[in-house]
Amino acid sequence: MAFVKYIIPALAVAATAVAQCSQPTATIQNSGDASALADCTTFTGDIVIATQAADTIQLNGIQRITGSLTCDGAINLTTLSADSLSQIGKSFKLNQLTILETLSFPRLQAVDSITWSALPALQNLTFASKVSRASNVLITNTQLNSLNGIDLQTADTFNINNNQYLSSIETQLGNISKALSIEANGKRLTASFPNLQWAFNMTFRNCSDVKLPSLSAVNGSMGFYENYFESFAAPNLTAVGGSLVFDDNARLTNISLPMLKTINGGYQIANNTQLKVIDGFQKLQVVAGALDFSGNFTKVDLPALSDVRGGFNMQSSSSEFSCSGFDNAHSSQVIKGKYVCAKGQSNPGTANSNPSATGSSGSKSAAGRFEINRPMVIGGSSVIAGLLALLF
Repeated sequence: MAFVKYIIPALAVAATAVAQCSQPTATIQNSGDASALADCTTFTGDIVIATQAADTIQLNGIQRITGSLTCDGAINLTTLSADSLSQIGKSFKLNQLTILETLSFPRLQAVDSITWSALPALQNLTFASKVSRASNVLITNTQLNSLNGIDLQTADTFNINNNQYLSSIETQLGNISKALSIEANGKRLTASFPNLQWAFNMTFRNCSDVKLPSLSAVNGSMGFYENYFESFAAPNLTAVGGSLVFDDNARLTNISLPMLKTINGGYQIANNTQLKVIDGFQKLQVVAGALDFSGNFTKVDLPALSDVRGGFNMQSSSSEFSCSGFDNAHSSQVIKGKYVCAKGQSNPGTANSNPSATGSSGSKSAAGRFEINRPMVIGGSSVIAGLLALLF
C-alpha cells in the first residue's frame, strides 16, 4: 500500500509532463508559460508566442520542436531566445515584431522554412551554430545588416528583399531547386554564392556586386535589373534553360560569360547606358527564343552564334555600330524569326519598337512577334514569367 501511495502521484506528475510536451499548440503568453516547457527535450506540436507577450521570452531547455515556431504581432516583445533548440520541424515565422532587438538561437541548425517579415529593430542574429538546412527562406523588411548565422547547403527558395541595411549576403548554397531572389536591399549589398553550381530561377536587383564563380547551369531564367555593379562574370556557366536578361544596370561596362553555349529562352540586354562593347559571349551558339539588344553599344561580337530560333532585335544609338555581320546571319538563316537591326537611333528600343529609317539596316519578317515581361516583386517573391518569349 505504501508503494501505491507514492507511485500514483509520481505517475500523475509524469503524465502531466508528457501532456505538457505533446500538444497540438502551446501558446506562450509570458515567461512563466515558456518556463513550463523547459523540461521538454522534444516538444511535439506547434509553439505560438501570443500577441500580448512582452519583453523577453526564453524557450530554454527545448532541443527540438516537431512543428512550427510562430510569433506574429507581439509588438512589445524585445527578445526571443532558445538556448538549446537545434531543430524546428516545420516553419520558423516571425512577423510584425516592431521592437524585437535580440534573436538568439545559438544551437539552431535545421528548420523546414524561415519566414521573417516586418522586424524593423532587428539588426543582428545570434545563431552561433549556423542554420545549414532550410528548404525555404524569406526575409523581408528587417534592419539586419548581415545574414551571419544562416549558411545553407541547399534550398528550394531563397528570397531576401527590402532589407535596407543589409550590406552582405554570403552562403555556401550548392543548388537552388526553385528560385533565388535578391532584391531591393541596401545599395551597397554584395551577394556572394561561391559554391552555387545550379539554380532554377535567379533574380538580382539593386546589388552592388554579384559573385557566382561556380555556377554552371540555370535551369530556368536569370535576370539582372537596376544593379550598381560595373562588371559581371560567371566563368563556368554553360547553359540557361529559360531567358537571360540584363536590364537597366546603369554602371555596367562588362559582361563575361565565356563558356555559355545555349540559352533556351530569350536573351535581352537593354538600357545599360555604360555598356559600349558586348563581347563576353564568345562561345554562345544557340538562342532558342528571341535575341533583343538595345542601348548605345558600339560593338556586339557573337562569333559562335549559329542558331537564333526566335526574333532578332538589335538597336543602338551609336553610329559606329555595324549590322553587316547580323545581316549575313539573317540571310543565311542563322536568324530565323523577325529581324530588326539598326544603328544611329535617337531612342533605341526593345523588341516590338520601330526603329527610325535613318541607320536602319532593315526590318525583315519571318514569323511571330516579341514579347517581354519584367519580373515583379509580389508579396515578397519574384515572378519571372514569359521572359522574352517569341509567340507564333
